[in-house]
Amino acid sequence: MLNNIEVFTQSSIRIKSSQGTIYLDPFQIKTEPHDADYILITHDHYDHFSVDDIRKIAKISTILVVPARMEDDAKELANDVASIVTVKPGVYKEISGLEIETIPAYNTVKPFHPRRAEWVGYILRADGKRIYVAGDTGLTKEARQVKCDIALLPVGGTYTMDTRRAAELANTIRPEYVIPTHYGSIVGKQSDGQTFASLVKSPVKVVEKIKFD
Repeated sequence: MLNNIEVFTQSSIRIKSSQGTIYLDPFQIKTEPHDADYILITHDHYDHFSVDDIRKIAKISTILVVPARMEDDAKELANDVASIVTVKPGVYKEISGLEIETIPAYNTVKPFHPRRAEWVGYILRADGKRIYVAGDTGLTKEARQVKCDIALLPVGGTYTMDTRRAAELANTIRPEYVIPTHYGSIVGKQSDGQTFASLVKSPVKVVEKIKFD
């Protein structure tokens, strides 16, 4: 499964699984593959909900999943996808064979992602693995309770956890693998992945996926 996870710019992620091809927060997609079976959006900031990028990957059968408060914004894509599904934090849902759980994603101190906005991270159940994509979040009590095999955590600071707090979360939830995201472009340094890795304790393994031009 690890080899089937790609991280592009920021928190743009593609996961290929037996359930289909799953994108999360597609952003600055360089081609137009139109290969998405599912597109999951964590929140409405421009680097996570990009209509232009969604149109590059959507096809006639694509299912778009968004937080409930984004329903009106998502309607702009009604003609580009098969259906739009809305979710709230803290729920389990099966969507055409894909099992997901939503985890609240919010800042604990910073103002950029307020809890009242009801934005989310996702746990995907794919090919026997639980994959946690945290979204833009701080080190929350809900994140500390996640059980997963693979975690994708933001490490760039400013709007999310920094390397230290992200490592604290990884060391708390102890997935088999953790992949740093949300650094090296809009926020954070390109070296943040290595800094994060140096702070994560065994047996958790850090795998850097973002490739910089």
